[in-house]
Amino acid sequence: MASSYLCHLMSGKGKVLVAMSGGIDSTVSALMLHDQGYEVVGITMKTWDYATSGGGKKETGCCNLDSFNDARMAAVEHGFPHYILDIREEFGDFVINNFVEEYMAGRTPNPCVLCNTHIKWAALLKRADALGCDFIATGHYVKVREENKRFVISKARDLTKDQSYVLWGLGQDCLSRSIYPLGDMLKTEVRQLAYDMGYKELAKKSESYEICFVPDNDYRGFLKRQIPELEMQVEGGDFVLTDGKKIGKHRGYPFYTIGQRKGLDIALGKPMFVTKIIPETNTVVLGEAHELQQSEMTVSGLNMIKYDAIKENMPAVTKIRYKDAGTESILHPQGDTVKVHFDHAVNSIAPGQSAVFYEGDDVIAGGVIRMSFN
Repeated sequence: MASSYLCHLMSGKGKVLVAMSGGIDSTVSALMLHDQGYEVVGITMKTWDYATSGGGKKETGCCNLDSFNDARMAAVEHGFPHYILDIREEFGDFVINNFVEEYMAGRTPNPCVLCNTHIKWAALLKRADALGCDFIATGHYVKVREENKRFVISKARDLTKDQSYVLWGLGQDCLSRSIYPLGDMLKTEVRQLAYDMGYKELAKKSESYEICFVPDNDYRGFLKRQIPELEMQVEGGDFVLTDGKKIGKHRGYPFYTIGQRKGLDIALGKPMFVTKIIPETNTVVLGEAHELQQSEMTVSGLNMIKYDAIKENMPAVTKIRYKDAGTESILHPQGDTVKVHFDHAVNSIAPGQSAVFYEGDDVIAGGVIRMSFN
C-alpha cells in the first residue's frame, strides 16, 4: 500500500472515503479533498443511540440526527455520494462493555482511543474496500508521513487541537491509507475556510468534548443504568488513608477516579484526593496532593508507530492524558510491557488511561497504563 500512498502524494487524486460527523472539521476535510480532485465518498457512522441508555438529555456530538443531515447536505451540495453506517451493535459490544469493565476493575478507561482503534477505523477500512476507495480520511488534527518503510503519526501544526494522543492505537495498515487534511492548518483557518465555503453557521458551531455515549458527562449515572444493581453491590466501602486508617464510608469504588477531589463528601480539614482504588475490597485511598506524585509506571498493550520496538533506555516525552504537556522520561522494555521512569514525579497517573511516547513531534508508540509507583 506504500506505493499507492506515494501515488496519491504525486497525483493529488484518488478515491477516498471521508468520515463525516456533520461537524466543521470533517466537513471542511471532505470539501478540501473534493476541491483537490479526489473522488470523495462521505460516510457518517452512528455509534450510539443515547435514548436507549436512559439518559436525560438529547443525543449530542456525532450521534444526533441534525449532524447526519448536515453531513448529507454538504455531500449533496457538492455532488458526491454519502452513506450512513450503523455500527451501534459492534460499538456497544466492544466499547461500552470495556468502559463498564474498566471502571469495575478500578481503572479509568479511555473509550475514544478504543473506539478509534478497534471500531471506527476498522469500519472505515472495511467499507473503503467494499466501495473501491484507495484511502480513508477524517477531520482529526494530526499528520502522517512515511519514513523508513513505516507510517509515522506526528503532532498537528495547531498544538492546541493536536489529536495524536488519541490515535496511537492505529496500525500500519490503517495509517498507510489515511489522509488528514487538517494536519497543517490552524483551527482559526478551518473556521475561516468553512465561512468562505458558505457554511457560516457551521463556522460558528461550538465543539463537544464529551464522551459520545455519556453526553451529560455523568459517567456514574451511565454505570448505574448499565448495571441497575450496582449501587446496592458497592455502597458502604471504606475511605482509608495511605497508612490504612479508616476515615469514613463511600458510595462505591467505581464512582471515583484517581486525582478526584470534589464530590468526596468527607471533611478532613484539608484538601484530600483519591490516590488509589482497590476494587477487591471496595476501598478508596485518600491522600494529600503530594501523594499523587509518582515517578514510575508500567504500560502494556503497546502499539509501535515510529519504530518496530522500544530499545532499552530510550528517551521519550510521555503524555499520560490528552491535555498533558508531556514529561521527559526513559523507557525500559520488559517483555510485553514498558517501564517508564519520569525525570520528575508526575501528578495523578490513572491506570486505564493511555500513555503515549513522543520523540519530538513524532509518536514512538502508545499503550495503556497498568500501575504507577515510586
